[in-house]
Amino acid sequence: QVQLVESGGGLVQAGGSLRLSCAASGRTFSTYAMGWFRQAPGKEREFVAAIRGSGGRSGGITYYADSVKGRFTIARDNAKNTVYLQMNSLKGGDTAVYYCAAGPASGRWPYEYDYWGQGTQVTVSS
Repeated sequence: QVQLVESGGGLVQAGGSLRLSCAASGRTFSTYAMGWFRQAPGKEREFVAAIRGSGGRSGGITYYADSVKGRFTIARDNAKNTVYLQMNSLKGGDTAVYYCAAGPASGRWPYEYDYWGQGTQVTVSS
């Protein structure tokens, strides 16, 4: 069982930056793929970024949605059981509740993840 707690959301002006954190419980954090998703009002939950679990030749590889590529960076610190999402050059379209998730593979679909945090609100004002 893995429990995830997000933090770092808030209100920021367009063009600004925020860093989200997701703290995980459990001794096997490093083996999990971690993903960030977001959901805006009236819209479906969408993929933002993912990072593979550590170990093996593909450990730590990252993936991004086209809409955030070049602006967002996902990273993990296995010693702290934490995954981060650095968000730069924020736009109004980035406004959403952001969720972190843990699963066996770094997929782009919510159903591929087994554990979810409660979400943190990010609001970008123009």
